[in-house]
Amino acid sequence: MRDKIALTRRGLVAVALAGSATAVLPEPAAPEPAPGPLTAPAEEGPFYLDLDLQRADIAEGLAGVPLDIVFAVQDETGAPLPGARIDVWHCDAQGRYSGFPGQGEDGRLDLSGKTFLRGSQIAGADGRARFSSVYPGWYPGRTTHIHFKIIDGGTARLTSQIFLPDALSEFLYANLGDYARGRLRDTLNSTDGIALAAGETTRGELREAAGRYVVFLRARIDRKTVRAVPPPPFLQPRGDRFAGPPPGGFPPGGPPRRPALEGAERLRGLLPKA
Repeated sequence: MRDKIALTRRGLVAVALAGSATAVLPEPAAPEPAPGPLTAPAEEGPFYLDLDLQRADIAEGLAGVPLDIVFAVQDETGAPLPGARIDVWHCDAQGRYSGFPGQGEDGRLDLSGKTFLRGSQIAGADGRARFSSVYPGWYPGRTTHIHFKIIDGGTARLTSQIFLPDALSEFLYANLGDYARGRLRDTLNSTDGIALAAGETTRGELREAAGRYVVFLRARIDRKTVRAVPPPPFLQPRGDRFAGPPPGGFPPGGPPRRPALEGAERLRGLLPKA
């Protein structure tokens, strides 16, 4: 059963969001077409499955805080791109991906054949699509994120990720049992090499709705370009950052762990930098 956001938590959630880099806004209206930055690509990772599983509700009743994921797909001019296919996939509240072995804290959980938190939709006349999901958890080496792929005319035009506000993630992970892990997550937006390389165009705009959160991303693609993103090396450090899991998932025993930031250093990592 999914966690409900208690009314007594609303004030605390608002405070958490106020310290995040992600805006808490009404869902943006469709603007007039205008040139603007293309959405940055980000690595596909090892857990993509081309299932073409057409559905809006991808939660399959899993535990977690309800989250709607809303895309507005646009071309390079800013015009809506109806008919584009949007694939979405992300981990569950405990950082596990469906469809693959080697999941869980010890890397021994086999979720082959499962399809939770995966789905595809075709963008409507306004270029939009909405998925009903749950707020993702985390796993070592990565900040909180949602994978997506935009396919237009049979060609993958963009593979990227949505990054969520660290302050809200921190609050949910610390206070809701579905996300309890017994330790701090080791990677934040400010220390994740993939998130930092992707930049602002992949930061979701987040708002509260009745009984759920809603994250919105404007996915602007160039129809003339196929943007391939090579996978990163297996958890190789990029300065003080890590790249993510290796192709094929983590080895037996689970992913390697790095020390989590604590105290004042962690607070500095959670808050937006000038």
